Amino acid sequence: MSSTPVAAEADDARTAIVSLYRAEDKIYARAVSGWFAGWRWAFVWVTQLVFYGLPWLSWNGRQAVLFDLGARRFYIFGLVLYPQDFIYLTGLLIVSAYALFLFTAVAGRLWCGFACPQTVYTEIFMWVERHIEGDRMARMRLDKAPLSVEKVLRKTAKQLAWIAIGLWTGFSFVGYFTPIHTLAASALTLDWSAWEIFWVLFYGFATYGNAGWMREQVCKYMCPYARFQSVMFDKDTLIITYDEARGEPRGGVRAKGRKTDLAAANLGHCIDCGLCVQVCPTGIDIRKGLQYECIGCTACIDVCNGVMDKMQYPRGLIRYDTQNGLQQHLKPQDEVRRIFRPRVMVYSAILLLICGALATSLWMRAPFKVDVVRDRGALARLVEDGWVENVYRLQIMNTTEQTQHYQVAASGLAQMVTEVPPSLEVGPAQALWVPLSLRVPPAVAEAAGTGAHRIEFTVRRVGGAPGDAARPQTEKSTFVVPR
Repeated sequence: MSSTPVAAEADDARTAIVSLYRAEDKIYARAVSGWFAGWRWAFVWVTQLVFYGLPWLSWNGRQAVLFDLGARRFYIFGLVLYPQDFIYLTGLLIVSAYALFLFTAVAGRLWCGFACPQTVYTEIFMWVERHIEGDRMARMRLDKAPLSVEKVLRKTAKQLAWIAIGLWTGFSFVGYFTPIHTLAASALTLDWSAWEIFWVLFYGFATYGNAGWMREQVCKYMCPYARFQSVMFDKDTLIITYDEARGEPRGGVRAKGRKTDLAAANLGHCIDCGLCVQVCPTGIDIRKGLQYECIGCTACIDVCNGVMDKMQYPRGLIRYDTQNGLQQHLKPQDEVRRIFRPRVMVYSAILLLICGALATSLWMRAPFKVDVVRDRGALARLVEDGWVENVYRLQIMNTTEQTQHYQVAASGLAQMVTEVPPSLEVGPAQALWVPLSLRVPPAVAEAAGTGAHRIEFTVRRVGGAPGDAARPQTEKSTFVVPR
């Protein structure tokens, strides 16, 4: 049976093509000023002064913070760390994780809104964009305008500024791994190594792409924190909220006006100006409730407070509050008391415990490290007069920045003779490999029997501050008596 035209039209009406990939509309975030915006910019200044300025600081004649991968030395002001100190990096990551959990449980996405590198660099790039292309409406008009000399110049200037910031960021990043003064001098002569060029360009491109082009896409789709943050929220977590009971029903500015009797007109304080949406860097409407796309930047709070001031209404239509606070109309002091709930107390206790353990470990950290490696080429051998000899390689790592002297002794078998210089000198933050041999007489070897016997090497620092000699380092090993 052939289909009729009417049936074909009905089939077409019921058919809809749904694309799996929807193009995102470009977000033109409006500039905002206010108390929270001031704090956000304070964090921008603090974080960038630390990031860009720290590599240029000097300490004891060297770069204050330097992760020298080639020499396997990590300098953090007066602290010198070795790969064997990896446990401290683990502790730092654990502290960061629990701090994030704690802050999120108390006040939501504070990290995202104020200190996350993505937020910070997006704020910087948007500032450049506004100063070159103008604020929201000017940028929208410029993008819709036909190609012109002014449009090309403005777009080019913006891109060049973004690229410069990205490259400087990549240069500063690499400056933590290569002494930055050396890196700067090498840049003038184009004498960078391949890996230095790669990481400057890679990190610079990542900054340029994430903060200049991707922006909210990173927060919404690439960052995992947005996905699991709700696990750490409860009804007493401070979040950015819209007071629906006070704001609804919404009304237009012209229809209402300042002198309108809101109760008689059945209107709330929200004048439906849409500014809270225009300033949002992720383009959400906070009036629809808590959404995972909200990064907690508080721009909507600042702009709404400005509107409330103009309308002579009380501030706080959009504010930091808790779900329980909104529903139960809690007073501020009641909400403060609810901060000290079991979840927060557990996070705080664990965080303090880990911080205390990490600080204590650093305080009690030995000023030198010792490793003992057996000579695999000759585990044991007979030498003159029937004595049994074992050969070892001893590594002494000086974790201070002064030249130190050490003495080595061995114990575990009777009449054991150690052949090693009486004093070993190790330079500042250097490691010294020392070959040494241990010998025992035939009678001792026969009494001990064949096989491996436990011994200990003891290394003491001499000539240092009072009390240093009482803190020896001990390493266990074995002495092999052959058959």
